[in-house]
Amino acid sequence: MDHAAAERGSVRVFLVDDHEVVRRGVAEVLEDDPVITVVGEAGSVAEALARVPAVRPDVTVVDMRLPDGDGAEVCRRLRERVPGLRCLVLTSFPDEDAVAAAAAAGAAGYLLKQVRGSALVSAVRTVADGGTLFDRDAGAAAAAARRRPVERDRRLALLTEQERTVLRLIGEGLTNRQIGARMGLAEKTVKNYTSHLLAKLGLERRTQAAILATELRDR
Repeated sequence: MDHAAAERGSVRVFLVDDHEVVRRGVAEVLEDDPVITVVGEAGSVAEALARVPAVRPDVTVVDMRLPDGDGAEVCRRLRERVPGLRCLVLTSFPDEDAVAAAAAAGAAGYLLKQVRGSALVSAVRTVADGGTLFDRDAGAAAAAARRRPVERDRRLALLTEQERTVLRLIGEGLTNRQIGARMGLAEKTVKNYTSHLLAKLGLERRTQAAILATELRDR
């Protein structure tokens, strides 16, 4: 938990989910805990970007799929605007690419919505306290991607400049189409670069590359 939150003895939480019923349910669960206070809600990326900086919560609980974007985008953009903000993704989708995108955007946790209420409260408090918490199933790819880091670092020398750029942009959570637009390449060309860099790094999935890129960026 940041110093301000620690001094208050409370955790201020903002909810981002396009289903009002879900927001209400999550708010009720969280506010049963005497330490947690829900300070605001939003149903879209645009609303979150407009409202969160004004209330400066300690933790933002974000759905991965929103009508005008995704949870990774919300995390990335809000963390740029609110220093110290911690993001916890709460979603129905145990998708490895989504986990990678959330991790790349700086999310501190990724939970599935079938989580028990007590576990959600615990997760919010853990994240607010500076910890990370990824659902065991959803985070399996993240664990796999952290194996043999020294070997992978050596293999980075095998990448071409273009492949290094693609790896960096994958780490920022961009899709192949977005990477192509950024680099002025066809989407098929980006797919080819991705396949080549995965082979050189000894990786099987794009998810693993995204998490590796994030780790390298944070060093």
